[in-house]
Amino acid sequence: MHAIRLHAFGPPENLTYERVEEPEAGPGQVRIRVAAAGVHLLDTALRQGATGPAPGPTPLPTVPGREVAGAVESLGAGVDGRWLGKRVVAHLGFVPGGYAELAVTNVDRLHETPGNLDHAQAVAMIGTGRTAMGIVQFADLGPGSVVLVPAAAGGIGTLLVQYARHAGATVIGLAGGAEKVARVRENGAHLAVDYTDPTWPARLDGHRGAVTVVFDGVGGAVARTAVDLLAPGGRHIVFGWSAEGIEGGSPHLVEGVSEQVLGPVMLQKASGPDPLRTLELRALAEAAAGRLVPEVQRFPLAEAAAAHRALEARATVGKVVLEP
Repeated sequence: MHAIRLHAFGPPENLTYERVEEPEAGPGQVRIRVAAAGVHLLDTALRQGATGPAPGPTPLPTVPGREVAGAVESLGAGVDGRWLGKRVVAHLGFVPGGYAELAVTNVDRLHETPGNLDHAQAVAMIGTGRTAMGIVQFADLGPGSVVLVPAAAGGIGTLLVQYARHAGATVIGLAGGAEKVARVRENGAHLAVDYTDPTWPARLDGHRGAVTVVFDGVGGAVARTAVDLLAPGGRHIVFGWSAEGIEGGSPHLVEGVSEQVLGPVMLQKASGPDPLRTLELRALAEAAAGRLVPEVQRFPLAEAAAAHRALEARATVGKVVLEP
């Protein structure tokens, strides 16, 4: 089979398209014929040698990628035969291997893909969607809410705009460049603003002191401006700080206003014995009902390096997906 391999940490060019040995499903596992593999901003950091949330550094060589969708092609010992041939989506956890034509995972990680979603959309919901569902747990949104979403054209931002809009909130979306701003507007934001325009804060003067929630995955100067718009009692919900990079400095935080929600904090809010799976189920249910429609930007599997370059340059819209 073909897969993307990383032999040495470094730039996107270190991702090479190669023939590799096909993986075999072990006991309790299935092998998936991959139709779509998700690309996450974290993948770009891991490619450079960051440890990320894993218990240790990534051993090399490796096939990156932790989000896949496709059809179950073969079963390991002990797996219910009903899974054979099913359209499925799975987050592989700490075990990579998604940037490939075939991937293996434990059967308990599988979800059947809703019939109204294609494989790329399903991949968007299993990772990015579950994160969005984790984030919105911290905001009680309704018709009186005024929500500001920086990076509103990104994978998470797109879903947050839709979720807030369906909750009846007034939604302000920020994005970089005219094309992304147009996408944000089409996605349902009541006001879409280009934050690469130095005068952009003036566009929001009419909302100063009225914003009730800022969903912030950007940090930096954008976050500082956004927090200044909050109403008394407003909330700054922080789930990342891409302006400083994955392992960069701290986001802009204000005591009593800002709340960081990634990692254990997000999982503590989710119910059930497996909080991550709870969030995955919620994300897929929202997509199946048509309330959330992920935006997807597709690249051929062989062009994984180009996908990483585009993601790092903030030149993508929605969820980035590789298709074999």
